[in-house]
Amino acid sequence: MEEHPYNEFLKTASKEKWQRFGLFKRAGVVVPLFLVYSQKSIGIADFSDLKLVCDWLKETGMSILQLLPLNDTGFNFLPYDCESGFALEPVYLNMEDLSGVDTFRFLEEIKLLKEKFPITGRVNYIIKKEKLELLWHIYQEAKNFLPSEFKEYKDINKFWLKDYCLFKVIKEKFLQRSWEEWPSALKERLNLLDFEKENVDKIEFYAWLQWQAYKQFKTVKAYAQKKGILLMGDLPLLVSRDSADVWAKREYFKLHLSSGAPADMYYFKGQRWGMPTYNWENISKNNYDYIIEKLRYAENFYDIFRIDHVVGIFRIWSIPKEEPLESAGMNGFFDPTDERLWEEHGRRILSIMVKSTDMLACAEDLGTVPACSYKVLKELGIPGIEVLRWNKDWQNTYNFKSPQDYRALSIATLSTHDSSNIEAWWNFEAGTVDEELFKRLLREKNVDFEQVKEKLFEPEFSFYKRLRWKKEIDSVDKLLAILKLDKEQAPHIIDLYKGSYLEKEKLWQTLGLKEELPEKANNLFLKRIVEYIAQANSIFYINFLFDWLAFGKIFLNDDCWMRRINFPGTLSKNNWSYVMPLSLERMLDLDINAEIKEINEKSRRI
Repeated sequence: MEEHPYNEFLKTASKEKWQRFGLFKRAGVVVPLFLVYSQKSIGIADFSDLKLVCDWLKETGMSILQLLPLNDTGFNFLPYDCESGFALEPVYLNMEDLSGVDTFRFLEEIKLLKEKFPITGRVNYIIKKEKLELLWHIYQEAKNFLPSEFKEYKDINKFWLKDYCLFKVIKEKFLQRSWEEWPSALKERLNLLDFEKENVDKIEFYAWLQWQAYKQFKTVKAYAQKKGILLMGDLPLLVSRDSADVWAKREYFKLHLSSGAPADMYYFKGQRWGMPTYNWENISKNNYDYIIEKLRYAENFYDIFRIDHVVGIFRIWSIPKEEPLESAGMNGFFDPTDERLWEEHGRRILSIMVKSTDMLACAEDLGTVPACSYKVLKELGIPGIEVLRWNKDWQNTYNFKSPQDYRALSIATLSTHDSSNIEAWWNFEAGTVDEELFKRLLREKNVDFEQVKEKLFEPEFSFYKRLRWKKEIDSVDKLLAILKLDKEQAPHIIDLYKGSYLEKEKLWQTLGLKEELPEKANNLFLKRIVEYIAQANSIFYINFLFDWLAFGKIFLNDDCWMRRINFPGTLSKNNWSYVMPLSLERMLDLDINAEIKEINEKSRRI
């Protein structure tokens, strides 16, 4: 075999997976299912729409379709705070493709539902309640003719399915209140047999929904395989405190703790996510059955899986439940508390995950990352992620790293679901610092922010609580003179300055562009940046759909800042709801498709 950097993957624990998928570069796209829609969609995309997404990948020379979590979120619609680590989200069911059902009798109701929920710029999640009501009526017609295949499905998935169905029915009975607020007997799982006997039909309905979702998603996987496309599933590291998993297996969770992240340069108070952390000691006593069963079920749908927040497997930021919510992630600790345990802790769990599935593992290794994480991921053959804007020569030149220096065992990308897209980053964030973070750093040094603000920052170029440095603040000495601090007093402030001052100019120069640097991202920049990172050493190059299409004059009338999936740390109707301004059918006919394919051809990712 020809010598190249990827041969090293064959010396890892993921050797067999790499042999099966091939040691060659691939391109792909991240598509949250709610982001897209077809002409047949009813208020939101459904599983069958993924076939059109696969067609688009084929048109553009890509071979990896990365999805965001498709777990059941209940009525909170937070994909990383789901009600089950197993169950699929029933809102994505295709109403006209239900197994063992003659939907002809319900065509009028389906048509009315489609008219009531037209596709607009945001998902109207009320669609879920009404779609479930119609599915209940359809189930009533179908329940007397359920095939033996349905019973087999229930038997195979008994590890999680029965508890999940019970959980859903009890939540429905008590108006979606948390299991911690249920009557004591149900909360503590006492006398469940009586409840089951009284609610057989509803329990069976929720199992039927999962069977239908399973069947439809399996069909998508078969379609993708015929097209030569690999499906990558995003498996949330944690589940909601109010989930079937926690209710049924609470010994596997530390309910006195809330997960989160410590303060950093992007979140000055840190983050508090709310999901309980794992009790790994108890999970290990049952040979990690909970983790292995989750992977076994996901294997039905995916070829690759992404481990969300993989550093949380080495050590996770844990916040006592009684901490005030306004403190966010300020007052937490890493668990395990002994740093010497992190490497072996992460290696043990990740090794079990790699050995327990035929799927190839990938990892989101962003944030405050312990050094042992990179070491273990490399050892196990698990690609991490390289994001352009954060991939710099930190603590030295602060210049952007060349894509040729990205880890071979990685996914190169321009943005994530928790960040702005590349256009919004250029327009509003590049060359700036977070205002709240900068204020906090100054408060710690007893410096009055209001007195120095106008001397340091350009008011006309500061947006969305981001502060743009004035060009004349062209040295650390000038910055410190205004702040009246010396270097020993302000290491974090200096680091922030060096990482952001003239950030646009540095990137423009790195891209080799000779034209005048634009204040707002233009098509020249947007195409060049896509081409540039396509040349990365990374075996995979997977961009968000936004970033692939940014230079195609598709988003002409929107605010690119609001064109994003999630604003971390906020609860907003603008999170997890953005919908593309064109249908999948129209996407298949875009002129830009040929340009994207050419980029992938030139970077040898086809």
